[in-house]
Parts: sequence; C-alpha cells; structure tokens
Amino acid sequence: MSRTYLDWNATTPLRPEARAAMAEAMDLTGNPSSVHAEGRAAKMAMEAARERLAAALGAEGADVVFTSGATEAAALVLAGRGLACAAVEHDAVLAWCKPGLPVDAQGLVTVAAPGAAALQLANSETGVVQALPEGLAVSDLTQAFGKIPFAFNWLGIGAGFVSAHKLGGPKGIGALILRKGAEIEARICGGGQEQGRRAGTENLIGIAGLAAAAEAAQRDLSAGLWDEVAARRDALEARLLDTDPTLIVAGKSARRLPNTTCLLTSGWKGETQVMQMDLAGFAVSAGSACSSGKVRASGVLRAMGYDEGRAQSAIRISISPALGVDQMNRFADAWETAYSRWRGRNGQARRLAPGRTEDDRDHRS
Repeated sequence: MSRTYLDWNATTPLRPEARAAMAEAMDLTGNPSSVHAEGRAAKMAMEAARERLAAALGAEGADVVFTSGATEAAALVLAGRGLACAAVEHDAVLAWCKPGLPVDAQGLVTVAAPGAAALQLANSETGVVQALPEGLAVSDLTQAFGKIPFAFNWLGIGAGFVSAHKLGGPKGIGALILRKGAEIEARICGGGQEQGRRAGTENLIGIAGLAAAAEAAQRDLSAGLWDEVAARRDALEARLLDTDPTLIVAGKSARRLPNTTCLLTSGWKGETQVMQMDLAGFAVSAGSACSSGKVRASGVLRAMGYDEGRAQSAIRISISPALGVDQMNRFADAWETAYSRWRGRNGQARRLAPGRTEDDRDHRS
C-alpha cells in the first residue's frame, strides 16, 4: 500500500539541497574552534552557513546562535524572564512563560505589553497566523519560516527561533536569532562557542543542512508554491465540510498557514481518526507532535473556547507542496468512508445540530 504523508507540520522530508550540503560538510575534518588550517576551513564553512541562514530569515546584522533545535533555543532566550504568553503557544514556550494572554475564538492573541511577552508567529495545530506587535520580546517562528513571507528585521521583535526539520533540514539543529548585541544568559556552559551564548562543539553537518534547507524553502516561497498548496487545502476543506456542515475548521476565518487544516468533529476522537487514516495509508496527527501520546484535549483548542469533547475530536492535516490534487482526493475519499462508518455506528444524522446555522461552523461550541 502506498503512503501519503499529511503531517508536514510535525517534520518534513530532508531536502536534496540539505542532503548535498551535509555530505560536503562531512568531509571537513577540523573543529571550528581550532586555529589550524583544518579548523579554519570548518569555521569558514560554519560562518558562511550562518550568513546564508540570516539572509534567508531577513536577519542580516542580527546575531544567529546555533542550537540543537527550537526547544533549546526557546529555553535559551526565555528561561528566567517570566514573560507572558497565551495558552496557544508550543509546550517549549509554555515551559518558561506565564500563560494568560487572552485568546479569541479564532485563536488570535491580544498582547497589551509586547516588551514583556512572547507570541508565536504561526500555530502548529491550527495554522493561525498572529499579527506580531512592535516591540515584542520573543516569537516562535518555527512553523512560519518557509511557509509565509516575513523578515526578522521587519518584525520589530527582540528575538525569534527556528528549527531545521520543519522546512526540509535535518533533525537536531535550530537557531536563535537575536537583535545585534542582545544579552542572554548561557544555559549550556563550558566553552566559548557561539559568542559565549551556547557552549559545545557546533554541529557543522546540521548547520550546513539548515542553511541549505532555509535557502531552498525561501526559493519555493518566492516561486509561489505555497499559494498552490493553499488552493488545494481550501478545496479539501470545502469537500469535507460538504460531507457534514457541522464539522468545524478551527481558525478558519483567521489568516492561516497555507498548508494547515485543524478539523473538529463531534464525538469522533482524534486519536481514533489518526489510527484509521494510518491503516488507510495516510499520516495525519491529532495535534502537535511534541504532545502526541498524551491523553488530553489540545490546550490550543481549549484556549480558543472549545469544550473537552470537541477538542479531543481534532485532527491536523498539514500538507506539502509535493502533494497533488489526486492525493488530496484519495485522502478525502478515505476520511469520508471512515466518517460514514463512524456516523452509522453512532446514529449520527447528516444534518446541522439543533440550534446551529451554516454560519456557526467556524465558531466555538
């Protein structure tokens, strides 16, 4: 049975450009901290990759600190600061911030004091894109990078962070981007690497892959590939909503990532749907990959006002530019078949719930 991967927001396949850059970096013997010729060659390759990543991020002149991924970068910039955030943030941010910022029914967050707050640019579960306020302290740029246009230097934020494996790079490498000269406290000590902000021999192979993937992702974005993805996503949503108008697409009225659909049913558990779609040959998720395996409703959806049952019914479909219309239609066929079986077993009628109208399908229950 052929497989169709619809979990792009969890991780992405390694891009050919990243693979080639990593293979080239494997031939560099030296440690970037060594002063001999081999070390200098490794250092030159690393600094070239740093500049390429900064350019792809629109962060020329900013400080780019390489880390093991977005989770470490979040800890590095957030720990000990007591910043405010909303409950829609990734767990890597919630671990260090104080959730409490208001969230509306579409997942949009209000920030009263930007300089004392962290706010993601895009949500991994719903795809909802935030309007970042000027002077924001920190933003999680992980899901947005490579999917929607932005430049770090234009966002007006103090810091942001990204992870390579969300845009076709290798797992285990990411970066923290800081406004030039920003002061942060090192969390991994024992060496002077990364301007004293993050000790440890740099992962040159991963760094090369991250820079190459970032450049390729920006080329795809400039070429309009994600506009085509958005059209396919919208067509899929229209078809599934036609199956049953009481289905809900979380955040549908807000600006969203072009590839992301968070679909909520009523009573059909998301984890059950994930298993049934997996058996049918389709990889989807019930939310953030970092939260998988936890038997609880999505905190993102609860923050948006959905009740426990509705939140537990969610699945996330996140597609790639490589998927065509035929693959999307095959997924819709499989999902509709499974949904029809579930509805039949549970006596669900194909009609709007009492008291609801067509305009309610985007709203909280």
